[in-house]
Amino acid sequence: MPPKRATLADVAALAGLSPTTVSLVLNDVPGTRLSPDAVKRVREAAHKLSYRPNPAARSLRAGKTRTIGFISDEVTVTRFASAMIRGVLDSAEQANHTVLIAETGNDLRSERTALNTMLDRRTDGVIFGLMGAKEIDVPETPADVRVVILNGSSTTGESTILPDEYAAGRAIASLLIQNGHRKIALLGAYREAIENPRVSTTVGRRFAGLDDALSEAGIDLVKRVTIELWEPPEGYAATMQLLDEPQLPTAIICLNDRLAFGAYQAIQERGLRIPEDISVVSFDDEEIAAYLRPGLTTAKIPYEEMGRQAVDLLLSSSNDELHRLVAMPIIERQSVRRLLDS
Repeated sequence: MPPKRATLADVAALAGLSPTTVSLVLNDVPGTRLSPDAVKRVREAAHKLSYRPNPAARSLRAGKTRTIGFISDEVTVTRFASAMIRGVLDSAEQANHTVLIAETGNDLRSERTALNTMLDRRTDGVIFGLMGAKEIDVPETPADVRVVILNGSSTTGESTILPDEYAAGRAIASLLIQNGHRKIALLGAYREAIENPRVSTTVGRRFAGLDDALSEAGIDLVKRVTIELWEPPEGYAATMQLLDEPQLPTAIICLNDRLAFGAYQAIQERGLRIPEDISVVSFDDEEIAAYLRPGLTTAKIPYEEMGRQAVDLLLSSSNDELHRLVAMPIIERQSVRRLLDS
């Protein structure tokens, strides 16, 4: 039979003090004016009895459960955004909170069930984490339950955490411009991703950053290739098409790393070199980007930091800040050549 769990009364009896005094010490209540000796006796008694506070009782007293709900569309079953979960868990642990995780697979009924489960457990707030940044409908929640959309937005104005795609687009284009490139092609543009927030709430900002930087430098793209499915085979086929054009670009901007993987294959299959003949830049910083030869220069989606920021925003006592943009660092590797005439 397992040993009986020690109670506050047991600690008080061993310390020779009242339960009220023990509670004041163990809950670190400020301004109690208790003697150092009393505090020491309580701490020693609690340690000797392996006393652990009852979280349910503490929650009733404080009106908080110190739990966070994390409802994912498909984050937990993909390799791409595991860092997002790591950021959420690490930040919650630092704030002494526990995270309850549910996966919905983009099913609205599962999402409603998951949310109800979180609400039944009186979580202090709920984070909706999305694999692809898009606009979603958030089920109705009580007014006192704070909601944060992580890597997405909503139709009803909940707080959001998003990567700063506009700044990243500007930075990627500026990197090529600063290295002397003016004959630049773009792989991956398509209208629905830019204009429909249900498809993407961030890609339009990425294009705006790219276009503004190029326009300010007086540069027109030599080719803008429309691609709806951003995967390596499509990147390969589009690059092969691009290499058949009479005017070759000196640099290619790919809208994600998977398109860039395909571009690498096509360029090298044609006997051209990266970056000596054609430079390649991209977005996302998937793990394999570092293992390509040469390594791929790309704008990193900061999943881990976004997860941390989501917890911080959820637990913030201020309602002044509703939306945060998280910087996307440019990971410079060896895929960009500096032109001699730059």
